[in-house]
Amino acid sequence: MLAFFVLCAIFAFFGLILGYSSIRLRVVDDPLVDKIDALLPQSQCGQCNYPGCRPYAAAIAKGEADINQCPPGGEEGVKLLADLLGLQAKPLNPELGIAKSKRIAVIDEEKCIGCTLCIQACPVDAILGAPKFMHTVIQSECTGCDLCLPPCPVDCIVMEPI
Repeated sequence: MLAFFVLCAIFAFFGLILGYSSIRLRVVDDPLVDKIDALLPQSQCGQCNYPGCRPYAAAIAKGEADINQCPPGGEEGVKLLADLLGLQAKPLNPELGIAKSKRIAVIDEEKCIGCTLCIQACPVDAILGAPKFMHTVIQSECTGCDLCLPPCPVDCIVMEPI
């Protein structure tokens, strides 16, 4: 019985330490990063040379990246970021790509061989399928990032306008 109370006391002690640590050592998100991230298209395409929209937003907030590096956001996105940050709007950086109309991936069922390479390339898990079976795109989840096109060995994926 004494062992039970000793263990309870030890667990309570460590629980208090963890509770205090979670309050004292809490990491506070930068609200500016949240605001910038909300204006980005959330395509997670990497065309801005960052692995996703959130890292790009953090780089903008730190002053490490320019506001004109997001082709999916287009000129409208640059203008929104400029307004938020009180900067002068500038043209989209053509070295990173050009703005395109919103599109989604469509898989040709007859050509698909079920290789799963497109599933692995999709940054938002919008493609479903199993090895050796036809794959399909969840249209409501597809961001039109084009990252599924290059790995497809049979070119069965096309990007169609919405």
